[in-house]
Amino acid sequence: MRTVQINISEIIIGNTDVTSFPQLLQAVRGITSEHMLFLNFDVKPDYRDTPRNWQWQLENAFSEGRASPFGGGQK
Repeated sequence: MRTVQINISEIIIGNTDVTSFPQLLQAVRGITSEHMLFLNFDVKPDYRDTPRNWQWQLENAFSEGRASPFGGGQK
């Protein structure tokens, strides 16, 4: 298994229909891969509703969407 870095900017560019921070969270939750993924905060999302703790919320959404080897993951 290889490791893959995913940039926030790539998610934003690849999802042109996303127009708000909650929609971005949904897009992040939907990321799947057979490889080990790392989320890189290369840009701050430029949405009117981006909260101060945007990095924590994106990391949490990323973790929620990934299948955990410890039993969590998507339902």
